[in-house]
Order: sequence, then structure tokens, then C-alpha cells
Amino acid sequence: MRNEDVKYCVLVPTYNNDQTLVTVLEDILKYTTDIIVVNDGSTDDTAQKLEAYKHIPIVEYSPNKGKGYALRNGFEEASKLGYTHAITIDSDGQHKAADLPAFFDVIQKEPNSLFIGSRNMKQTNVPGSSNFGNNFSNFWFKFETGINAPDTQSGYRAYPIHLFKGTHFITTKYEFEIEVLVRSAWKDIPIQSIPIDVYYPPEEERISHFRKVPDFTRISILNTILVVMAIFYFKPRNFLRNLKKKTLNNF
Repeated sequence: MRNEDVKYCVLVPTYNNDQTLVTVLEDILKYTTDIIVVNDGSTDDTAQKLEAYKHIPIVEYSPNKGKGYALRNGFEEASKLGYTHAITIDSDGQHKAADLPAFFDVIQKEPNSLFIGSRNMKQTNVPGSSNFGNNFSNFWFKFETGINAPDTQSGYRAYPIHLFKGTHFITTKYEFEIEVLVRSAWKDIPIQSIPIDVYYPPEEERISHFRKVPDFTRISILNTILVVMAIFYFKPRNFLRNLKKKTLNNF
């Protein structure tokens, strides 16, 4: 892809974050007007607050179907509107729009890569459960793909959606963010990381829709499936590819 063909938007999936959504959108608007919001069946005042943003494409449906479903619908809408890349920002205020120029820059330089915004997980107020979940996810991602990534649970990412054509994703909730990374790596899309800032509010102010038991169970099931696929298909495939390259290089 030529640099002049690159067109990116900021994709904001949201579910019941009406207290932070407006601030997030106003911060993003300081850097770009290319924004898409996916209202994932919110039951608070999200729809009413979005009425003030008539210039922003909004995908809405009900009931709530999960973050993965929201992202997949957002990718589809972005593609319809002619975007080649989607930068995803959570609507809870943890991600900072000030990091957007860094994503804009790397997309222009390497438009065929997927970039993950890597958080500093050692900073104050990072929940212990987030550290555990991130380390767990990083371990299995490396096993499934052979790639070291410091923050596979970060939702601040730049997706090369123009490379997703023909990819049929199967998950619809939080585990989608693992599936899309692994399947991108298996399609030989480079996975890279860039440092980002992140804000973790005090524990009493945090709003999380992650349900520990059902969501962690689904993530574990997905990783089991991906591990089996890696062992019996993708690792042998890569071994044969490398063997073929070595053979050709010896001639």
C-alpha cells in the first residue's frame, strides 16, 4: 500500500460510559475529525449525548452484544467509508488522545503492520488483576505465534483493516482482541508495539464491564482452540516454509 492511499479513522466502541464519552470525543477532536462511534446497546444516556455529534458516523444497535461485536461492526463501517486503518480507543477515559499522533506516524511509515499501544503496567493504580491477565495473555500469544508482545490486552491499537478482507472472525466479546492479534500474526501481518500513556482512576471510580468468571472462561477456551491450531497447523506450516526458504537459499 502506498502512503497516499492510507486513510485512518479513530474507532470508539462504547457501552454505558456516558460519564466519560464526551470528554473522550472532545479530546480526539483536537487531533482528527475522522471518528466512528459504535454504541454497543448502551442503556444510560449515551444515545442522548451522541446527538450533539451529528457529524460523526454512529453505529447503534440493541441489546449489548460485546466489545468484539462492536469492533467488528466498527471495522465494517470504516471499510464502507473508505478507511484503510482504524485506531481503537476505549471510551472509559483510560486512553489518551495525545498519543494519536504517534499512531498516525507509524501507520504512515508501516501501513501493513498492526500496532499495539503498550502501557506501563508498573505505574501506580494498575490493578493486580490487570497485570496477571496481561502476563497470562502475553504468554499464550507468544506460544501461539512466536511473537513477543509486551501488552496484548491493550485496547489502544491501530488495525490495518484493509488486510482483514476475507477473514472470518468467530468471537464477539473481550476475547476478540486476542483472536484478531493471533489471526493477524498467522496471516503474516507484523505485530508491533508503541509506548502509550494510560490513566487508571482510583479503584472506587473505576467502571469495568469485564466479568471475571465468564469472560476469563471464554478467553481460556479461545486460547485452547488457538493452541491446538498452532500445534497441528500453523507451527508445522511455518516449519515447512522456513525449510523451503533454506533449501532455496542453498541453491
